[in-house]
Amino acid sequence: QVQLVESGGGLVQAGGSLRLSCAASGRTFSTHAMGWFRQAPGKEREFVVGIRWSGERTYYADFVKGRFTISRDNAKSTVYLQMNSLKPEDTAVYYCATRKSVVITSTPDEYDYWGQGTQVTVSS
Repeated sequence: QVQLVESGGGLVQAGGSLRLSCAASGRTFSTHAMGWFRQAPGKEREFVVGIRWSGERTYYADFVKGRFTISRDNAKSTVYLQMNSLKPEDTAVYYCATRKSVVITSTPDEYDYWGQGTQVTVSS
């Protein structure tokens, strides 16, 4: 079993920054993939970025390239999402998830464990 807890969400003005954290406990193997997703009201959950726990592979959705950066601290079993140049359309609940596979995928159903989510609101 793996438990994921997100934190760091909040209200920020457009152009501002936030850093989200995802703390993992349980069996987080270095070859497993981890992803950040987001879901805005009335919309489907969408992939934002993925990383292996080992950190040697990352994959970003096009709409966040150059603005968001994923990183990890293996000693703390924590993955971070640094979000810069935030836009109102980035407003959503952000979730971290992990899957028992080395492959990073953008499909939510292919992830095995999810956190509870953290709200990010960007005002214009």
